[in-house]
Amino acid sequence: MKKYISVLALSVALLSSCSDFLDVQSEGNPITNAYFTNDQQAIDAIDGLYKPFHKETMFGRDLFWEQGAGCDVVWGRSRSFNTLATMAYTGDEDPLKSAYELLYQNISRSNWIIQQLLKKQKEKGLSEIEQRSLGEAYFMRGFAHFYVAYRYGTDEQGVPFMRYEDLPGDYDNSIPPQQKSVEDNYQYIIEDMDQAIRYLPKFEEYDTDNRGRAHQAAAVAYKAKVYAYWATWDATQWENVIKMVDLLETDYGRDLNPSFSQLFSSEYADFWNQEYLWTIPSDGGNIGGGIDFPGAVLENKGWGVYNGWGQLKPTLDIYEEMAKDGAGNERLVRSILEYNQEFEYFGSSRVFYSTSDYEAGFMINKYMDPFKHKNPVENGYVNANGDWPTVRMNFPIMRFAEMKLFRAEAYLMTNRADLAKGDLDDIRERVGLQPLDHTPTMADLYHERRCELAFEFTDHLFDLKRWAQSSNAEIKALAEKELNARPRIRKYDDRSNPESTWTEAYYEDYTNKRPYEQYMRVFPYPSDVVKNSNGKLKQNKGY
Repeated sequence: MKKYISVLALSVALLSSCSDFLDVQSEGNPITNAYFTNDQQAIDAIDGLYKPFHKETMFGRDLFWEQGAGCDVVWGRSRSFNTLATMAYTGDEDPLKSAYELLYQNISRSNWIIQQLLKKQKEKGLSEIEQRSLGEAYFMRGFAHFYVAYRYGTDEQGVPFMRYEDLPGDYDNSIPPQQKSVEDNYQYIIEDMDQAIRYLPKFEEYDTDNRGRAHQAAAVAYKAKVYAYWATWDATQWENVIKMVDLLETDYGRDLNPSFSQLFSSEYADFWNQEYLWTIPSDGGNIGGGIDFPGAVLENKGWGVYNGWGQLKPTLDIYEEMAKDGAGNERLVRSILEYNQEFEYFGSSRVFYSTSDYEAGFMINKYMDPFKHKNPVENGYVNANGDWPTVRMNFPIMRFAEMKLFRAEAYLMTNRADLAKGDLDDIRERVGLQPLDHTPTMADLYHERRCELAFEFTDHLFDLKRWAQSSNAEIKALAEKELNARPRIRKYDDRSNPESTWTEAYYEDYTNKRPYEQYMRVFPYPSDVVKNSNGKLKQNKGY
């Protein structure tokens, strides 16, 4: 795994050969005879596709700033893109625009790799490594396409997309057509994941150095998630959600890991458990590969010990939601630090308090395991470079618990609440909670999904936005309530005293939060992208 993480470099040749999305100036065609002449070149090309997702810009933090529009997190420090929290979206906010650009760059590069490998397959055949690389390219194209599609596409207009292999000749730098509906985009993504499954190995077939690459079960899981979003517009897709999750159990042996806390362990031995589906394997020490989110949410300046950034904080709202399951329950304690809560930090026991950041009263605890060790930098758990505070952790992007929650939702939406209860009870019992004493409703689904997946990159905000369009009145009301609420925090009388008294307060930066309207279900396209399209890209309605 260490070898794999350290090889995330894209060659100059590949970087120069692929056009940026909507660039109207031709960059010329790539010199294809310089690439894919041996297995190492295929590996290098594919490793470049992983690179944007293993850095600060995407899953490091940028995709999480959007969550401020819900009621689970608030800023820990001053930000220049508060429109993300107030839903006064422009589309030009740095996190939105940079993510949008990187996603389309990834689609373009995946397109080119697929086109070239298919051409070589037809002419000469592919080696085993090249076939795997083709599967990875299909997976990464579908992966990036999905994050654009659900964030920008609606039933009335989809997002721009084209497959280079469908073109009769070479790619001519034309602008990808905007699909008629996001449902068309979802169909393309499903087809790419099907192709990925055809060429990819199962996870268990990878050797240690290649764990973390795309694999069949990850593609099946993303199909389940695509179908769940597709069901917003077509309720028949719930049946496909159920089929995909069933397949993960029967054909791929996926299940809940016995320990919830172990999912966020800093020990390599715990990384590849039965709940694993898709992660960003990260390292600490002098290697420093992976993403910096654990350090980004650590107390600013780390109480004088390490360079935490203090950028995103839990709210009183999510704390209270978790506390409904009982004070001190495992999910609450493992996910959130509150004042006077004990935790291990750099080999010593201490109690939590916060003096460096904007007042919130809490800190995310889910990713603190690497910081518990004595001399964590010297022992390889935490990056020696505090300006890039990565840690040793198999950072979760999608795990099987989310799949069980999607299946429970599918059962509820198709009037099979008795079957939903099994999945919800499994998740509750894993963290020591009693099974539900009633037939579950969408309110139970809302609670379990919010608590189980808190502070993970599963996109709670867009759960709320798709639920706000649901035909189920209960989940629709809960989603709209949260989308329209201002998040609450704890304000302590003496922030340096862990036992200080506190009062409830609204977070100040959300004073101008807009009432939620349906057009906000997606983001607006960046203004320069719309302008440069010369009328070929229509801005989303309402913006």
